[in-house]
Amino acid sequence: MHAEPHTIAEFARALRAHDLTAEVATERCLESIAARNPSLNAFITVFADQARAQARQADVDLSAGRDRGPLHGVPLSIKDLFDVAGAPTTAASRVRAGHMARNDAAAVRALRAGGAILVGKNNLHEFALGPTNEDSAFGPARHPLDPRRSPGGSSGGSAASVLAGMAYASIGTDTGGSIRIPAAACGLVGLKPGFGEISTDGVVPLSVTLDHVGPICRSATDARILYDALRGEPSPVATGTRRNLRGLRLGVLRDYFMALLDPEVESAFHQACLRMREAGAELRDAVIPHAGDIGLVYTRIVLSEAAAYHAATLERQPDLYTPNVRLRLERGRGILSEDYAQALREREVLREDVDRALRGCDALVLPTLPIPAPTIGADVVRLAGADEPIRNVMLRLTQLFNLTGHPAMTLPCGTSAEGFPVGAQLVGSQGGTAALLDLAAALEPCLATGMSR
Repeated sequence: MHAEPHTIAEFARALRAHDLTAEVATERCLESIAARNPSLNAFITVFADQARAQARQADVDLSAGRDRGPLHGVPLSIKDLFDVAGAPTTAASRVRAGHMARNDAAAVRALRAGGAILVGKNNLHEFALGPTNEDSAFGPARHPLDPRRSPGGSSGGSAASVLAGMAYASIGTDTGGSIRIPAAACGLVGLKPGFGEISTDGVVPLSVTLDHVGPICRSATDARILYDALRGEPSPVATGTRRNLRGLRLGVLRDYFMALLDPEVESAFHQACLRMREAGAELRDAVIPHAGDIGLVYTRIVLSEAAAYHAATLERQPDLYTPNVRLRLERGRGILSEDYAQALREREVLREDVDRALRGCDALVLPTLPIPAPTIGADVVRLAGADEPIRNVMLRLTQLFNLTGHPAMTLPCGTSAEGFPVGAQLVGSQGGTAALLDLAAALEPCLATGMSR
């Protein structure tokens, strides 16, 4: 009896060893969706019949020697911001009621070219404008470990679908942390590549200068497989590298990045740093001098660009938005053009700060999400003796790297006392996504030691 594969890489080996078929794997995912989606609300649309037909064809093709690579026959889900031809793209909003996509988004075309099977489209925070996944026309997605909690956002349905066994991986978007936040909250791997590396064509935009496309999955190797596929550069089936950590140089971001952490997140991250050091990595402190400007610069850019995209529908149909999302978009309409221009200039200062921090380092390291998965409906969290807005806290450690465009990813590195995951974030140099993925594969076993089973 062979062990059930959980990762894409394991699935690829089992498929080619004839221990599993794409049809059986897809049926298992659809069964999980049927059983758990009523309580988790991870999917808005399910492609059950199409997925079954594609899975059968994938098995026929492989038997005939037509192997499309490591994604061949793999059941995946995708955030409902991506166009899938013949299906609605809701963006989790009543504003888009009646929409039907004519063409596949570029990312969907790339996944299909690699042989992947799409089982459905995932719930999200409306128009991706929020980190909790609570403001959705379809209701909140819920955490598979505790449905009273948020799986993070905005790609919350994507992360929940992977953790719950509804898909082997999912494709999301990340404008301020929307891949990394839910991946960290759910104990998964999430990659935000460098800006512009993966096409956003056919994706409903939030902020055209900050939006990124990337995977949520179970391993650094899977992240590499999906990254390569989304760029149209398929990996070999057996992928992933391991390297000795001796001589690895990591810059640990402190000050602003450690000032507001849940004590259990702080402890798990500290233990992860100790394990990396014991494994031979050299850890040194790193500084972002203008870190105090991150929140304002980010808000001015993202809300200005979002308000510009939504200007017509905000005018015609304001009541179709969820109240919180409408309020944020209306705030964006009030941002002065000179303040937006100043934010773009300050963004360049932050980019230079990150570049300087990376000098002499293979990567920067910091926590991903300052708190464990929060309770749905909570507005504030108590940190450092004060009540802090949940939304601001959840975005605090990720949004910088959307502003600067550096590749960043999260890996699970521990758990809270109640068993909720904690993530460590790695940040690489501009143009260094492939190197960051190699480094993540090397660090993964060391970080995973802190995960309770």
